[in-house]
Amino acid sequence: MPRSFRLAPSILSADFARLGEEVRAVEAAGADLIHFDVMDNHYVPNLTIGPLVCEAVRPHVSIPIDVHLMVRPVDRIIPDFARAGANLITFHPEASEHVDRSLQLIRDSGCKAGLVFNPATPLHYLDHVMDKLDIILLMSVNPGFGGQKFIASTLPKIRAVRDRIDAHVAAGGQPIWLEVDGGVKIDNVAEVARAGADTFVAGSAVFGARGADGGYDEVIRRFREALAGV
Repeated sequence: MPRSFRLAPSILSADFARLGEEVRAVEAAGADLIHFDVMDNHYVPNLTIGPLVCEAVRPHVSIPIDVHLMVRPVDRIIPDFARAGANLITFHPEASEHVDRSLQLIRDSGCKAGLVFNPATPLHYLDHVMDKLDIILLMSVNPGFGGQKFIASTLPKIRAVRDRIDAHVAAGGQPIWLEVDGGVKIDNVAEVARAGADTFVAGSAVFGARGADGGYDEVIRRFREALAGV
């Protein structure tokens, strides 16, 4: 069965002075999710946004809000984002004392749950929690800042996770999305999709089209066009 592809513009690259207008514009242009990069200046060397921003954005879009927690510890903040309107919440396994407990907390809060892997984080964390996952997010840059270049060694890791997901589903398990975040552009998204990804976070590649000919409509159309050939 052919995979369906999802595009998740990251508001890290949006104009925060016009954030409501920005998220409405990318939804109107055909985005499938709105991606939130939540950084705490402890787990990663940057400080970004919290639940208040999620709560402010929620009335402006009808598509799901995809929250990536780059924070340690994670459990304290999970219910706050769920109440603020998040639909999917992912976190880094090394930032949790009990990975399965954190995943269950996300699900108990009414959201879809997932794990995030940095380029150098091993995949063994998946060994015992596949049945608790709705999404797996692979970072193709080291997290902390937008606008970085895609790390090509992520491609075999995407293939390895795709194999794990396919085996899990073949054994009767639930479907799991495979998301990739970091340096995803129009010129490499097809290669990332061929490796096995189905959900693509794009920050500067989307919001960088602000004011260009065709704007967000054109850039998202070009992403779809690139993916149509996969």
